[in-house]
Amino acid sequence: MDQKKIGSFVTALRKEKGLTQKELAERLFISDKTVSKWETGKGIPDVSLIIPLCELLGITANELLSGERLEDTRYRQRAEEHIIALIKEKQESKRNILLSCIAAVISILPSTALILLSGLLEMTTALRISLIVIAILTMASGIFIAAVLDMKSGTFECRHCKTRFVPTAGAYIAGPHSLTTRYLKCPACGKKSYCKRRLTH
Repeated sequence: MDQKKIGSFVTALRKEKGLTQKELAERLFISDKTVSKWETGKGIPDVSLIIPLCELLGITANELLSGERLEDTRYRQRAEEHIIALIKEKQESKRNILLSCIAAVISILPSTALILLSGLLEMTTALRISLIVIAILTMASGIFIAAVLDMKSGTFECRHCKTRFVPTAGAYIAGPHSLTTRYLKCPACGKKSYCKRRLTH
């Protein structure tokens, strides 16, 4: 899906209806920042907002995701393309999550082994320090790779305004988390909460 094309389409339709970003946002019970984000191509509407938005703009969900009005002959073709794109995106996200887990395990196990060896075996202080440094660097590299792969796995959904977003690297790393949530600040409403991971944008 072309987010910029969708954003331009939403802007044009909103103006056709004589609505400001704030008026459209009020009708959808969201912030005008969220509407601005859509229109600038920095995000697309959440699944829960697609139908209400389409009803307000007088279009179908398929037309919204295509970023243009569709003739009957192209409607079914575009619907199939969108379904395939969503399936591929979900599969890619699952693959990235799996790879991030593998990267973390592969780096943590040998690093732990090196640290244990440096403490249990007799060796010079210089060699001991070298093993510990190598272990720390290996572990840090693996965790960094795992974090990058995990960040690319879909989006996070704000509990308050339901906006989906990709956090910055700093916010992602600093945010406490469970397997399915991470404590983040929503860029749309500005509230902090345990945001749920979603495998699609």
